[in-house]
Amino acid sequence: MANSTVVTVFLLEGFAEDQELRVLFTMLLLLMFLATLLGNLLIVTVTTADQNLHTPMYFFLRNLSILDMCYISVTVPNACVNSLTGNRAISVAGCAAQIFLVIYCAFVEVLFLTVMAWDRYVAICQPLRYSTIINVQLCVRMTVASLLSGLVYAGVHTGNTLQLNFCGSNVVPQFFCDIPSLLRLSCSDTSSNQLSILASAVVVSGGGFVSIIMSYVRIFSAVLRFPAREQGKAFSTCVPHMLVVSLFLSSSACVYLRPLQTSGALQDVIFSVFYAVVPPFLNPIIYSLRNKQIKEALGKVITSFHSGKV
Repeated sequence: MANSTVVTVFLLEGFAEDQELRVLFTMLLLLMFLATLLGNLLIVTVTTADQNLHTPMYFFLRNLSILDMCYISVTVPNACVNSLTGNRAISVAGCAAQIFLVIYCAFVEVLFLTVMAWDRYVAICQPLRYSTIINVQLCVRMTVASLLSGLVYAGVHTGNTLQLNFCGSNVVPQFFCDIPSLLRLSCSDTSSNQLSILASAVVVSGGGFVSIIMSYVRIFSAVLRFPAREQGKAFSTCVPHMLVVSLFLSSSACVYLRPLQTSGALQDVIFSVFYAVVPPFLNPIIYSLRNKQIKEALGKVITSFHSGKV
């Protein structure tokens, strides 16, 4: 410790050492980033402009789209710039900001997905009581509660990570700063940090996953009593949602819950892409662009724009 140098700047390892592969990965991520922004921005615009879509379901969908644009913007633009310019340095403050924002967006994403699954359960299984159970006030309260609790959750984990000492290597084996990568670099005892991550993951991610599964079990039980045509429509809506939720939670679990000693840098980068980049990219396709009401509303907005009404 006496001969160690305290780390003041971190170096992000990036995607690959080979320049051609690095450029290829960067271009792919950049295209996914732009497609994500475009898809989610269309959803926000359409669900805001069309009065027929001012319902709880599309209220949650609009919030999810805004969150996804923020989520992917935390990591991808900086990673692409660093990869193309070769400047891999990131300050401790910048690293802390990335950790906080990634955890915050991921936490709120889990809550939003859980609430959306519950909203679908009520809409399908209790349609006559839907308007009395889920109203505007409840939607706003749940959204505000999710956003505020995310601040506390992200703040606690970020603070615990920044309390560690970094006195060895400053190379982060990731394309953005995340907690597992910094725990490997720390020369402090990280057992309490790992325990807090495990406990919070079980409570938040595990609780959200169980709630989502229970909602869909009830939905599928109800759908089996519907006519065949309605069954296909319900399954085509719910199954993609479950796939994205499973991908998001399983990939994040592989990064945050694996023992630090057995984690590989390349594997962590791949898993990080699957939980930080892929869900925001797929959500517009799964939740909205396959939705008949969204397509009709989008057509109205485009027609109004060309006719000069917008």
